[in-house]
Amino acid sequence: MALTSPVDARTGTVSSGGATTPGGIGRFIGYRLVSGLGTLVFVLLFNFFLFRLLPGDPAARYRAVKNIGAADLARIRAELDAPVLTQFWAYLRDPLALNGISAWKGQPVWDLVGGRAWPTVVLLGSSTLISVLIGVRVGIRAGWKRGGRFDKASTAVTLLFYATPEFWLGLMLILLLSSGVGPFPALFPSGGVIDSGIDPLSIDGAVSVAEHTVLPATALAAVYIAEYSLIMRASIIDEQSQDYLTTARAKGLMDHVVRRRHAVPNASLPTITLIFLNIGFIIGGAITVETVFSYPGLGLLTFEAVSEQDFVLMQALFLVFTLSVIVFNIIADVVIALLDPRIRG
Repeated sequence: MALTSPVDARTGTVSSGGATTPGGIGRFIGYRLVSGLGTLVFVLLFNFFLFRLLPGDPAARYRAVKNIGAADLARIRAELDAPVLTQFWAYLRDPLALNGISAWKGQPVWDLVGGRAWPTVVLLGSSTLISVLIGVRVGIRAGWKRGGRFDKASTAVTLLFYATPEFWLGLMLILLLSSGVGPFPALFPSGGVIDSGIDPLSIDGAVSVAEHTVLPATALAAVYIAEYSLIMRASIIDEQSQDYLTTARAKGLMDHVVRRRHAVPNASLPTITLIFLNIGFIIGGAITVETVFSYPGLGLLTFEAVSEQDFVLMQALFLVFTLSVIVFNIIADVVIALLDPRIRG
């Protein structure tokens, strides 16, 4: 449901509709930080017990790793064979597992996570930018001219993409634009993040990264374009019945001015919330897309960790994903509180 608040008919800015208490936003941010910290504590505790319920012997996975010495293997075996309470106490002293070793690669887990983070950031940033720019624009136009040809066509297309699984769309993009079928040429690579032997900080490296990111970013953005479009359309339709728009039109303002300066600022609030919430979920939700495109980010690393039963690496990735959701939930609440003071009041 759209969040509505009075808008000044002359300036088009959102009005709070009343005075706010001094320091209200500071208290609100403090409350959200404390509640987020409480959620993080619960996640840390849950993170410990979740992966210790998995079947099998996790220490046995380390025997196949060649670059782990006998001393390190003995230490890992002693840690994993210790009583649960002893393991829990050691976990509380180092909940991030900063000295954890991957049973799959035999490397520190946070080195693996850090090396895979930047491709996911590139994919996340590009797909979010594409989906926001296109989805919000389509939703505004469709909602403002409800029932028109553009509204009917765009709503049908967005509903189709909203219901399409990301991995299936990724496979179709590979088939059409990477493998090349019939009239469709093979334009983009189907895997990886950059061609071998190229410096990612050079111009050629940037071009190569962009070419490798086009298809996975398109597959990931398509669903979110549909989501933002549908939410923005619904919000615009809700705003059209508000009295302040009637007042603005009565003052002789042109239709596009009423839409841009009065309707859109209020209708954007639910979409802004959704954007920040989705950023946190996309980080963990790119698993299928990165796997389909063999895109070496955190999503593909998660798939590999599960396949290799590397519970130490899975524990680190689970913490990254849940922490991203918590952080962007807090950011979403704070941004909306700044835009709409009634929420914090």
